[in-house]
Amino acid sequence: MRLPIHLLLLVSGWIWGCAANSQEDAVREFFAENETVAPPTTSTHTNNWAVLVCASRYWFNYRHMANALGMYRTVKHLGIPDSNIILMLGDDAACNSRNKFPGSVYAEKGCKLDLYGDNVEVDYRGYEVTVENFIRVLTGRVDPSVPRSKRLLTDDRSNIFIYMTGHGGNEFLKFQDTEEISAFDIADAFAQMHEKRRYNEIFFMIDTCQANTMYSKFYSPNILATGSSLLDENSYSHENDPDLGIAVIDSYTHYVLKYLEGINKTSPLTMQDFFDHYDVEKIRSHPGVRSDLFNRPVDGALITDFFGGVAQVEVMQNVADMVVDSTPVDDLPNHQTSPPLAEAATINSIASRNMSSEQQADSSSWESTYRKCRSWLGIALVGSLVGWVGTR
Repeated sequence: MRLPIHLLLLVSGWIWGCAANSQEDAVREFFAENETVAPPTTSTHTNNWAVLVCASRYWFNYRHMANALGMYRTVKHLGIPDSNIILMLGDDAACNSRNKFPGSVYAEKGCKLDLYGDNVEVDYRGYEVTVENFIRVLTGRVDPSVPRSKRLLTDDRSNIFIYMTGHGGNEFLKFQDTEEISAFDIADAFAQMHEKRRYNEIFFMIDTCQANTMYSKFYSPNILATGSSLLDENSYSHENDPDLGIAVIDSYTHYVLKYLEGINKTSPLTMQDFFDHYDVEKIRSHPGVRSDLFNRPVDGALITDFFGGVAQVEVMQNVADMVVDSTPVDDLPNHQTSPPLAEAATINSIASRNMSSEQQADSSSWESTYRKCRSWLGIALVGSLVGWVGTR
């Protein structure tokens, strides 16, 4: 009776191994079929940031706060985390005593979607929203006491989306009804950012009266800009809410947000598609676009290059042999006895890229074969042990 038991154990082990392999193949096939492939992009950025500014205060400017909060919700939905968003609100309409819905801000008639909610992180609020603070955020010239959450920690691989809304005019935007920022101020701030390598590309959007004049003085490279209205043209609100008694959102921002609601992180739509959706009759003003400073074709720049936060990760094989400096360790200063982490990572990356595709394919094939052999060897060993125990 012992031989059939041994045979049964071996057959059971073989069946279990086949089932395990078939399950693994099924899982791999499932992920291969449902893999989300990001659309190709010509951008070289590695991170996304957003600076959202509502420059107005007072209750009757409720719509400007809703504009900024609506844009905040959209960029978060498309993948930019709170840590990479600087939100500046000139007033707190949610806590205003005239707000019929305390703690809430709505951008549509009927008050269906609360833009304020529980997950809004306001970085600059009320009287903190000044021209000086805005310029300091962009240029990085902040006081050492300013926390990291209030800083724009960008580099030369950062794509930055800058949105501004409020009351403005020919080449100026008012802050708090007490001061104003000019088109020259923003242009000079962008120039400083370029000199300090604080951005890869900038997408500037502004919703105010005569908005297109605000980007007329830009002269730094890699900047794409758009505005809601022409010179001597007003921007209008979209609709009023009877319960709140005021306008809840501006027309231009409303239709921009409505369009972006249909975008996801892997959308292949480009900035040209975004600009083409402008409808002058609905917006009731003439939005403008400036792309002469942008170093890429607008139809080659994805919407998610600025509104999204899609991480692009390149997986590389481990390299056993590292390129080591021939200088003896004893001859190095004390602080150089171990290479910095960044240098080691760079060497590893270079060595990985130097591997040919055939070598990487062979390595992957051998690794797969090794895993299979190890699995079957484990099954055989377990079967033998169980059989040996059964014979005793």
